[in-house]
Amino acid sequence: MKILSGKEEIVVLLKKVLEKFEAESGHTVVRNSNRKNYEEVAKTLSIISNELPNTWQTLQHEKYTIDYNPNKQDYPFRKYDITGNQVKDAYFNQIVSNPRPHLIDACYIYLYGVGKKGFEANPIDDDLIDDGSGTVLDEPTHLLQKIASLQQQLDASKTEQATALNSNTHSYQSTRRKLVISLLCVLMALGIIGFYYIKLCNSWNSIQKDMNLLPYRPTQQEIDSLEGIWLCYTGSPQARISDTNRFHKVVPNIVDVRYKNGYFTFTRYGASFDHIGYMQFDGPGLVSIHSYAKKGDSIVSPRHSLMQLNEQSPISVISASWNFDVGNKNNIIGIREVYIKQGKSGKVEEVINTIENAACKCKILRWERGSNDVQTYFLRNEQLDSLKDEELKKLIDEKSILPRVPQNGLLMQPDSIGVK
Repeated sequence: MKILSGKEEIVVLLKKVLEKFEAESGHTVVRNSNRKNYEEVAKTLSIISNELPNTWQTLQHEKYTIDYNPNKQDYPFRKYDITGNQVKDAYFNQIVSNPRPHLIDACYIYLYGVGKKGFEANPIDDDLIDDGSGTVLDEPTHLLQKIASLQQQLDASKTEQATALNSNTHSYQSTRRKLVISLLCVLMALGIIGFYYIKLCNSWNSIQKDMNLLPYRPTQQEIDSLEGIWLCYTGSPQARISDTNRFHKVVPNIVDVRYKNGYFTFTRYGASFDHIGYMQFDGPGLVSIHSYAKKGDSIVSPRHSLMQLNEQSPISVISASWNFDVGNKNNIIGIREVYIKQGKSGKVEEVINTIENAACKCKILRWERGSNDVQTYFLRNEQLDSLKDEELKKLIDEKSILPRVPQNGLLMQPDSIGVK
C-alpha cells in the first residue's frame, strides 16, 4: 500500500493539522497568504520537530542529527524549527514539491502519534493512501479544469443549438448567445494562462541572464567528473585568531555532490558545522561553487569558490571564504582548498551518539559505497604535519591563506612559536 508523497502528502497533512489545532485550541486559523496566521500552528509543530533527534526509536521516524552549536536557542532559530511562512507556502500556496522531512514527521506525530515510518507500517487514514488520483492542483491546473468545464458547456450549447434550429428562431438566438459567452470565457481563461506563463518565462530569463545562471551546459563526461563524494582539505583554522594553537592546522571536509537539471547541489560536512549550496559549470572544465553555512533558512557566511576540473588530482580550488571564528572575529579570507575525488556512488550518513564520538571528540561520517563496503571518516581540526602527503601539505600551509586586511601575527610562522 503506497502513501502519498511530496506536495500531495504535505497539503493533506497540514489540512488535518489545521483542523485539529482549531478543534483543540478553539481558535480559527484564517487560511490566506498572511504567514502570521499560521505561526501558532508552526510553533506547536516545532515543539515536536525539535525533539526528533531523540525520538526516532520510540516514535518510528527517520534519524535526525543534533544541532550541536546553535547560535540561538529561541524560536525560530533552532535547527528544526518550523515557521509560519513554511506552513503557508506548503499549504496555501502549494509550492513545496519536496517538503522538509522534519515537517512531515512532525505532522504525522501531531496527528497520529507516530512518524511517517510508523504510519507507513500501519496506515490508519485513507486520505493519505495514494490511489493514483492525486489531491493537489496548482493554479494553472485549476484554470485548465475551468476551461474543460467551459468546453463541456460549449458542447452542451451546440446540442441545444441543433435542437433550437429545429424548433424556432428565438431558441436559436438564445443558444447562440450562450455559445458566444462560453467561447469568450474560454478565450479569456486561455489569455490569463498565456499572460502569466509569458510573464513567468520572461522573469526567469531575466534572472538567468542578470545572475549568469547556467551559462554552460555540461557534457556527460563533465557531469561524471564532478558528481560524487569528495574529500576537501582546508586550512581556514590557521586564520582563527581565537585559537592560540592554530599553527599548521587543517580540517578535512566531506562533500556530497549531486547532479540536477544543468547544475549540481551539494552538502559539505565539516568538523563543527555543515554547508549546503550549488555548483555550476561556467565553461568547459570551469566550475563555480556557491555555499553557505547550514542554519535553517538563513544565509550565513556565504562562500564562493572556483574549481578547474581539467587538472590532475588533487585539485586546487581558490575560495573567498571565512575563518569561521566566533562573533566579531569571524572574518573574510582568501584561501586555497584541496579537493580529492573519492568516488561517484553511495550514501553519506553522520554517526552520532556513539562511543566512537566520545572517544575521538570529532564528527564521524560513514560513506556506504555498496553492499558491505563502508568507508569511515573522522572530521576534526588536526595538525598539517600529521598528513602523510608532502605535496598536500605544501598546498594548504599558511602561505595558502590571504587575510582580507593585512595583519601581522594572524598567520603564525615557525619562528614565532619556537619551531625549527
